Amino acid sequence: MDLNLYDQWLKILDHFNICVLLIDADRKIRQFNTSARILIGLEDHEILGADCQEIFCGIPCFSTCPFHDPETRDVRDMDIEFLDEIGEKHRVTRVGAPLMDDQGRVQGCVTVLQDHSPYSELVSRIHYEEQSLKIILDSLNMGIFTVNRNGLITFFNRAAEKISGFSRMKLLGKDCATLFAGHVKKTCGVLRQVLKNKLPATTIRGDILSFQGETIPVSGDYIPLMNDHGRIIGALAAFQDMTLAHQLDRAITGKYKFHHMIGKDPLMQKIFDMVKVVAKTESTLLIEGATGTGKDLLAKIIHSESNRSEKPFVKVNCAAIPDNLLESEIFGYIRGAFTGADRDKPGRFSEADTGTIFLDEIGDLPLSLQAKLLRVLEDREFYPLGSRKTKKVDVRIISATNRRLETLVGKKLFREDLFYRLNVLRIELPPLSRRRGDLPLLIRHLMRKQAAITKKPFPDISESAMEILLNYGYPGNIRELENIIEHAIILCQEDVISPCHLPAYLLDRSSSQMGVPGETEPETVLERQQIVDALTRNSWHRKKTAVVLNMDRTTLWRKMQKYRISE
Repeated sequence: MDLNLYDQWLKILDHFNICVLLIDADRKIRQFNTSARILIGLEDHEILGADCQEIFCGIPCFSTCPFHDPETRDVRDMDIEFLDEIGEKHRVTRVGAPLMDDQGRVQGCVTVLQDHSPYSELVSRIHYEEQSLKIILDSLNMGIFTVNRNGLITFFNRAAEKISGFSRMKLLGKDCATLFAGHVKKTCGVLRQVLKNKLPATTIRGDILSFQGETIPVSGDYIPLMNDHGRIIGALAAFQDMTLAHQLDRAITGKYKFHHMIGKDPLMQKIFDMVKVVAKTESTLLIEGATGTGKDLLAKIIHSESNRSEKPFVKVNCAAIPDNLLESEIFGYIRGAFTGADRDKPGRFSEADTGTIFLDEIGDLPLSLQAKLLRVLEDREFYPLGSRKTKKVDVRIISATNRRLETLVGKKLFREDLFYRLNVLRIELPPLSRRRGDLPLLIRHLMRKQAAITKKPFPDISESAMEILLNYGYPGNIRELENIIEHAIILCQEDVISPCHLPAYLLDRSSSQMGVPGETEPETVLERQQIVDALTRNSWHRKKTAVVLNMDRTTLWRKMQKYRISE
């Protein structure tokens, strides 16, 4: 066993807060790093030369000792808890592997204790040719890859495969720029600077590009690798997936960027190109698209990329607020405007002053309020409820609807003059059925997101489960896909999502291609037909239809989604 070689590794892994002990053929501890001494709580002279079974008396050993099973060279690992010398509890993952000579004889054992506390620093240098230590790196739960002096990838561990979606066989020998493309090339530049200057760069926030083209936020450390003569032979990158932290930051700051909306389909790329232009303007914008296509997210992206990005973004769901409260909610009221109005209350337009107001489901706005909204669009002023004085506002108006406003205008359910005021710039988001090429990318993105939220390991997905997801129609679009992925992530207790983890309705669609309840269910067929007839009689006005059917408007909407009913 080359102890000089392992001495380098011990120093390297100290920067990970990872404990390493090297044990010889007589089961005596020959080497260990500072992290191991601190975790075990003994002095150097108490550890060096001691029997491994004595040292590990407080840290349970493996069920099968690596010395006893030399034929199996896989790493053994186990999660354990133990108390240190001062009674502090530690949860660690223990990894071990036998060390073999050229004839396959056991010459020792390497044991790694990975404390689940934040890593303080990362590697300063590494000699990465040793196979047994590559096995250890492969077992860590952070992405690690190495490059040679030319920036070509020479090692790529399993965690890096899961985070990036790349198979190591597709990356080995490729330029590191494969992982750092487009707007993330600066991260690749950091790695090249490390190779040039021989100095580490730690805790660098950036992005990598997944196999499907998804931008993944990571926190990485980049370290030069030296040989025994101190010459640079490459570099190591160690990175962690920051998806959850990124989501929390996005929720807190409200800042959204173009890459937050996933899509490589030409239809989506055309929309992104248009958004980059219209975001910087002050023009009124109308977003059309079916339920669940991402209208809300697109509105937030437009605001974040606009000149008003530091100002308020206020959303109003015109379909969710009762008609008798909608006017006071949107335009506010003054004291004494009605019984109980004991103070002035600003409306959503006042809250959005100098910023952006997003009027979602604008097609459900009552005709009585459409005239008032028209005045805001024309004069940027309105009367709060009960007031005789107008209030001026400086807002950009973005509206959205899942109904064709031209159709509503033709049915006298929407003012024609208001439609033309809203329709200065129009973006139509396609349903998922028209951008099926984005499905693999969206599935992986949502799996990563849900795994981060539920704090579960990012799983793989079986070919059979993927086939089911790729062949479904998604009438609920991306929102429905997100719900399906969340369902699967919660139920999956293994490393791979299988068909059994998907919702039952996806597995039993024999009666209809889109999963609509079968024609053999008379009650279901009758109810669906009643809803369609009622909608037709009421010009597809959902509120009136709900009254006729004696159900809540939200109940009607759910049944329309269930039976795939659309105008």
